[in-house]
Amino acid sequence: MTDTSRLALLDNTVLTNFAIVHQDNLISRLWPGAATTSAAFGEYRVGVVAGVLPTDAWQNLPQISLDENEEAIAAQIPPHLGTGERSCLAIAISRSGTLVSDDLPARKWARKNGIEVTGTVGILLACVQRGYLGLAQANTLLAAMIAAGYRAPVAGLDALVSAKQHP
Repeated sequence: MTDTSRLALLDNTVLTNFAIVHQDNLISRLWPGAATTSAAFGEYRVGVVAGVLPTDAWQNLPQISLDENEEAIAAQIPPHLGTGERSCLAIAISRSGTLVSDDLPARKWARKNGIEVTGTVGILLACVQRGYLGLAQANTLLAAMIAAGYRAPVAGLDALVSAKQHP
């Protein structure tokens, strides 16, 4: 299970998924050390300005700016990753954080470089395991995210919850 005591850097995909189902509060409840970067939040704001994302989500989520060292780290991360992902990765490296992303190339790069990774499905699973959501609630949220355009790796959480309960 992901260490929720660590700094968690949320990218735009995860911000979007939980905002569209009005569950941004779940992440702060599960993960007191959750934050995003100014760059990742800037990507989220594009959706707000376009009128497709809620304006009232993430008001209490800290936004971290990269320091000079983190800017240098971000500059060394492959440019095919988005600016938000690169900024989250740079801070995860510098501050021993966790990347919270559904972007497959960013997740692969993070794992290759020893960074802990989770994403939308991992967060929903952790919420079920901690009793913050029932399995049916989590599946309903996942279905709503998928209906809004999230390309989830699974259609439901049932098999994943069963696998966690019966190793």
